[in-house]
Amino acid sequence: MANTNTVLDMVARESLRIAHEKCTFISTIDRSYDDQYKKTGWKTGSVLRVANPNQYTRRQGSRVMDVQEQNETTQSITMATQDGVDMRFNSAELTLNVNSPSEVDAFSKRYIEPAMSVLMSGIDGDMLTQATKDTYNLVGTFGTVVGAAGDITALGNARAKLNQQLAPKDSNRALQLDSVTMASIVNGNKALFTPEGQVKKAFTEGFYARSAMADFYENERTYSQAYIADVTGDTDADALVTDGGTTVDIHTLIASPNVGQVFTIAGVYDCHPETKAAYGHLKQFVVAATSAGAGITVSPAIYLGLSASTAAKRNVCSATGAALAVTDFNAKAVTFFGAASTSYRNNLMYHKDAFTFVTADLPLMDDAHKCVRKTQDGMSLRVWIASDIRNDELLMRLDILYGFKTLRPEWSCRITN
Repeated sequence: MANTNTVLDMVARESLRIAHEKCTFISTIDRSYDDQYKKTGWKTGSVLRVANPNQYTRRQGSRVMDVQEQNETTQSITMATQDGVDMRFNSAELTLNVNSPSEVDAFSKRYIEPAMSVLMSGIDGDMLTQATKDTYNLVGTFGTVVGAAGDITALGNARAKLNQQLAPKDSNRALQLDSVTMASIVNGNKALFTPEGQVKKAFTEGFYARSAMADFYENERTYSQAYIADVTGDTDADALVTDGGTTVDIHTLIASPNVGQVFTIAGVYDCHPETKAAYGHLKQFVVAATSAGAGITVSPAIYLGLSASTAAKRNVCSATGAALAVTDFNAKAVTFFGAASTSYRNNLMYHKDAFTFVTADLPLMDDAHKCVRKTQDGMSLRVWIASDIRNDELLMRLDILYGFKTLRPEWSCRITN
């Protein structure tokens, strides 16, 4: 019993160590751990609320106060997913000398590493897919790999998108790239001035560590976006747009698009988050959900700034920076990015705080005598062993309870190939 408990602790610690190594995407975003249920454990479906930053408008040309009401808003992160890996051992296989580094290393390589690899690789890929589909900013040339013919403009354009949406200009920006794109970028940069350390990595390892204000990560789980056959058309005569709403009706003129497709609407421009001055490009939207015979749900929500409660949140305008009316969305040309009936690999540049991955303690059951929880760097994992007397076996399960949320999609940008 004592040895089994010691082995349990070792398995939990080693599992967490390997989990961190396998999380190419999750390790670069905000990871939150809430210990309010530390004694009893979280239940699936529990909700964590995260406060959004307050937004205000500027008083201009007057010393008279124009007091604004606090408009506190939150986002909910649901702990809805419990994943795990299950194994069985005979009673002899867990007779492990945890004081012997060679035995621990052999046990880890034989059992823990492959188990945690499949678990965390799957979770990491799912989270990267969701993050990319939630991202509405998009740059790049469709059908052309970034770096081809030495053209790495897309990296600078992605950086500019984050800057325009006021993402912090610090060391917490990252870029997830598939290996083909990484190879193309390295080749495209070979004639440029590059710091000595970068040159060494490019030559010996075939990748860059940092450029365009972002750390580079190779990840073969980057998302591929599929586009439908119908990629142009108009909004309906009544587009159903409201101030602060997320609906745009296109169903009578464009077939139901895929979730994750990015599009623009003629005459609807992006604007500076604080000054509200117009940028020189149309606002990009992403399809968040579809409904047969009805309008699509889009992100971001469309804030026209027509009331005191939405003025500070205004995120669209005319080409001159003027406020738009709901009628400015009716019967307007819609253009989806990409060619019809085609799929494109979407790499992702983002700031750490654009996304959050939350784990919480799973409960230790009353009759679970051989069950432990461990937490490291915002990640909680439970290991549970129970005996099967009929088959003289020990059953072991590794579980993680987690939730994911895109908190600030404006602080991320897709880079298409």
